[in-house]
Amino acid sequence: MKIYQQVGNIKAALFLGGILLVGSLLFYTQSIIDDLRKESREVVSLYAQLMVHGVTESEDAELDFIFREIIQKVKFPVIYSGDDNIPINWRNLTGDETLDVEVVQKYMVQMDKQNSPIPLVYSLKRGTGQAEELVLGYFHYGDSKLIRQLQWLPYIEIGAVALFIFLGFVGFQVIRNNEKRNIWFGLARETAHQLGTPVSSLMGWLDRMREYPEKSKEIVPEIEKDMGRLQQISDRFSKMGSPPRLEKINLNELIHSVLGYFERRLPKTGRAISLEFQEKKDVFVLGNSTILSWAIENIVKNAVDSIEGNKGRISLSIHYDNRKVVLNITDTGRGIPKSDVKNVFRPGYSTKKLGWGLGLSLTKRIIEEFHNGKIKITASEIGEGTTFEVRLPTD
Repeated sequence: MKIYQQVGNIKAALFLGGILLVGSLLFYTQSIIDDLRKESREVVSLYAQLMVHGVTESEDAELDFIFREIIQKVKFPVIYSGDDNIPINWRNLTGDETLDVEVVQKYMVQMDKQNSPIPLVYSLKRGTGQAEELVLGYFHYGDSKLIRQLQWLPYIEIGAVALFIFLGFVGFQVIRNNEKRNIWFGLARETAHQLGTPVSSLMGWLDRMREYPEKSKEIVPEIEKDMGRLQQISDRFSKMGSPPRLEKINLNELIHSVLGYFERRLPKTGRAISLEFQEKKDVFVLGNSTILSWAIENIVKNAVDSIEGNKGRISLSIHYDNRKVVLNITDTGRGIPKSDVKNVFRPGYSTKKLGWGLGLSLTKRIIEEFHNGKIKITASEIGEGTTFEVRLPTD
């Protein structure tokens, strides 16, 4: 239930973050548009003053010259109309300036919705000293091409971001489903592997008891060992479902137990692999012996599988570093390419033909999530071997 709540909180945070991002983008773009519209209005106001000056100082022909030679330099649509709102001159409407007046009036109505028209006001002074304002006409102007493009920009950006998020979500889902599939397959294979050895051994002991019933007393202790191994496997899987209880454990004894398990198995495989352990006196860590032994066992097993041929060496050593116990596990195996070092703990990654890539990913979860430790590869050379480093807290 806690995991689902965390996922829900993350989704809500992402949704809220998306709304804030979109809102900020729209606000910023709108502020730019407002500034550009303000600048356009200032330019049109200046032209309006020029037109008023032209009305008072120039002939009609020169007034037309002012409009066509000065106002045509603007980059936004503009219409000059008389005081009766009948268009007289216009620029930048469609690229075709030979338009009917009725068509221009439709453009003028649309432009007035975007920006209020600027009146051409002439102050007429009378003999009494009072000035009377006369409206000679209006400048109607619309948004420039740049402003129109900016108005679409937030929606284009939002669409691009949404597409990117969608593609990322689809890709993430594919990757997650593949990882889930690999985890389930790997877990099934790991379960079969864990159970295979003690079950096969028990079947062998039962066959031997049938053939030699008189040796039952000698066989029972071996059966008890295999039963204990089955119990240990059951405990491991049961403790992976929830955070285990941690307590002080003797790391030396734990490692000796793991190595003892391999020392009994390796001779049966026909391989001469030496297991060396340079222990340190009185090393205690805070952990759970059941699953911590599983993690160390996975690393050692990975080291055994990496050794090519019938001979090799796996060495383990312990030292302290800043209130942490550091366990180094070094093998003389095939090594890991530098490009693959970052992938070895990823579920589903394996260099073995029949591997499912679950052992080291389980190990990382056990060390880092359950024991607040760290695990990494400190050295690896092709044909030389690999060194794993495990850091565990002492308290």
